[in-house]
Amino acid sequence: MHEVIVVKKSKPLSGSVMLHGAKNATLVMMAALITARGVSRLHNVPNIADVHIMIRVLAALGVIAVYDAATKILTVDATTVVANMVPAILMQQMRASILVMGSLLARVGSASLGLPGGDAIGKRPIDFHLKAFRKMGATVIEQGDMVTAEVAELKPCRIALEYPSVGATENIMLAALGTRGRTTIINAAIEPEITDLVALLQSMGAQITIQVPATIHIDGGVPLHPTEYTVMPDRLEAGSLLLAAAITGGSLTLPNARPETMDLFLAKLEEMGHSVIVDGSGTGIQFFAATHPQAVSIKTAPYPGFPTDLQAPMSAVQLIAQGTSVIEETVFENRLQHISELQKMGVLATCETPSKATISGGQRVIGTDVVASDIRASLALVLAGFVAEGTTRIDGVHHWRRGYADLEVTLARLGAPISIEKQSVPLNAEQVSAVVV
Repeated sequence: MHEVIVVKKSKPLSGSVMLHGAKNATLVMMAALITARGVSRLHNVPNIADVHIMIRVLAALGVIAVYDAATKILTVDATTVVANMVPAILMQQMRASILVMGSLLARVGSASLGLPGGDAIGKRPIDFHLKAFRKMGATVIEQGDMVTAEVAELKPCRIALEYPSVGATENIMLAALGTRGRTTIINAAIEPEITDLVALLQSMGAQITIQVPATIHIDGGVPLHPTEYTVMPDRLEAGSLLLAAAITGGSLTLPNARPETMDLFLAKLEEMGHSVIVDGSGTGIQFFAATHPQAVSIKTAPYPGFPTDLQAPMSAVQLIAQGTSVIEETVFENRLQHISELQKMGVLATCETPSKATISGGQRVIGTDVVASDIRASLALVLAGFVAEGTTRIDGVHHWRRGYADLEVTLARLGAPISIEKQSVPLNAEQVSAVVV
């Protein structure tokens, strides 16, 4: 049996949703807790596959992490770290697993990790991470599918990133906690999830400051202590839900959304003609879809630019818009794979280059069997299914569950015809022969 997401044409979605904690903040926070001896607790942790993978990564190091799905509380006991090695087979399940390297260098001075895996959206090399660790005095050896780093004492330094990599910024920050002196990251990533990580580390006693425009100072060597912290609401889940309401012509309230983390994305929704109302307190969003939305073009960029994680679903929303949209992806070279799947649904869309696509709006969309290549592509295909004639079946449930906490349940509650179902997988000729024998 094989699971698929089954979607049918949807009526306008309507309702109110409290957002889960941010996936991209939670995973790095779990790695960060390794740096402090004792028991810490994270609140508002999403019940997603990636969290459970990271729990297994921590377990390989001897760190005990227990998740309570009912309360969304994750308890992490990092009193002892009994190992510095995570096998490749575990690391390959998720990209964020590499973030334990910085924490291990700060805590025990060594790390031996398998090369990380994750979505098939591009190379995402860890060169920036390893160059920084070498500059901080670590000896780094890459051999096969393993990378090992070791250092007697990390040294503070100035590190200029060629690109504002989120993962490299986070890993350098975590390693810098183990230095004696100031480490400065130039051209650092400044995503809201990174500022949330900084707030967590400050609650543990770390001395970190962010300087405009994109510089982070870490004064290492300060004793750290366990903490209790609430993860920020997920801006990407917020964007996903708003796009679901937009493509179905619905309305939605997100009481705990933080609109200040979504400025350009919300501006693009307004450019399409949708109504976005921000609560006077600065927290919370009310959304009302336009009757005749207009096509917009987008170009992804590091924060505060348009988020790459919302590019694919925003592409899908252009299917019902009037006009032509140009989609440019500048962050990951393989993040337009959903376009070929949309073409299977009868969509008139072309890829001029691997990173640039054109979509003609106002088309008839036909439900069919499609395959999701990553977390956000799975959502894009679900959204297309909401406006397609007939039934859409999406393979790639494991991607969906890595990034979203029961999103299919939330969408169904808002009125969407969506479910995850098991279907039989046909045997190939070789398998049939084996059964007959």
